Amino acid sequence: MNILVTGANGLIGSAICGRLIREGHQVVGVVRPGSRRPYGVANTIYLDVATATAIDGWLPVLEDVDAVVNCVGVLQQSAREDLAGAHVAGPAALFQACEQLGVRRVVHFSAIGVDRQQPSAFSDTKLRGDDVLMARDLDWVILRPSVVLGRSAFGASALIRGLAALPVLPIMPAAAELQVVQLEDVVETVVRLIEPNARSRVVLELVGPQRLRFEDVVAFYRRWLGRGPATQIRLPTVIASLLYTLGDLASLLGWRPALRTTAKKEIVRGATGDPQPWAVVVGIYPRSLPEVLSSTPATVQERWFANLFFLKPLMFIVLPLFWISTGIISLTAGFDEGMTLMDRAAAGQLSAPSVIAGALADIVIGAMIAFRRTSRVGLWAAVLVSIFYAIAGTILVPALWNEPLGPLLKIGPILVLHLVALAILEER
Repeated sequence: MNILVTGANGLIGSAICGRLIREGHQVVGVVRPGSRRPYGVANTIYLDVATATAIDGWLPVLEDVDAVVNCVGVLQQSAREDLAGAHVAGPAALFQACEQLGVRRVVHFSAIGVDRQQPSAFSDTKLRGDDVLMARDLDWVILRPSVVLGRSAFGASALIRGLAALPVLPIMPAAAELQVVQLEDVVETVVRLIEPNARSRVVLELVGPQRLRFEDVVAFYRRWLGRGPATQIRLPTVIASLLYTLGDLASLLGWRPALRTTAKKEIVRGATGDPQPWAVVVGIYPRSLPEVLSSTPATVQERWFANLFFLKPLMFIVLPLFWISTGIISLTAGFDEGMTLMDRAAAGQLSAPSVIAGALADIVIGAMIAFRRTSRVGLWAAVLVSIFYAIAGTILVPALWNEPLGPLLKIGPILVLHLVALAILEER
């Protein structure tokens, strides 16, 4: 079969693409412009589903397609992500195009509990997208997974691993229970449901067999990573709200932190449901978290990821602050000292312009690192400017190598930190 997968480079979408290819299917992967091509997917279409609201835009994409799997989902409205476009308007055009071309089989990913309660715009738009599909004359299946966990990690699943590596486990207030579901079980479900003779016009909750507290899930991962029990601290509501707000601020810069105000609203509802209809319709009996973790021991890669998870945002807070504050100090309190240094280098009339130019360059670099879209360029600019500072200082004022505070010696560790930030920049 020729199968179209939207959101093909996401946690669920990429896993589905890989499995379908192994099963011998032809896969057409739809990803947003500028995204990485899904591994193994030869036919990749760069299209932003949130803006693809015209039926005519989907007709050529659906040419010779036998089935569609819609995995597109965004957590929260931002300059980078449009909830209504991604969950309602774009899929509506896709579903209508499927109906027009006779592409009858559509498997659509929603979210657990959206039919029971809509505490956020995420839930509301997901439910509206479900309603749009159910109104179409198609062989549709709507899947509503709980928190999906697998060897790959993104979003909540990545957050759980990061928390499992901390010596102290912060507990968010009002967090309800979870029935986490395994990525492999979700993928197997899709493989079975895309068959033409599979059940259709059904809504299935994909949930695991155990109801667990969030801290219980983290505890299982701690044991998996080879760590002992963590001291638990229940965060006051004001501290938790502050963390969610900081996550919102990071999203304004283009980052995708798991802790945002949408997550705050969603965790109150929890992620639980009834796995029995799933088992009856598809014939899959979901595996428990302890069962899966015991069968797939953690490797050094998993431990590295968990250990680095919270160090990454720390890096991208410290590095912009370092560069921006350096530039501001050079233009204000440190200007005279900068001029003295340029006099030692015999810069003459170029002293003031050099100090000002260097300060402005530092501020621009810091701002570029802070914004996700320009962070890679900013990091490389920081590396090149640091090397330039080291070379220029060596040539013009070689005595700086002997200074007690080591202004040139410190460039080495700074370079290494930027290279580490580049190495872990990718989110998925």
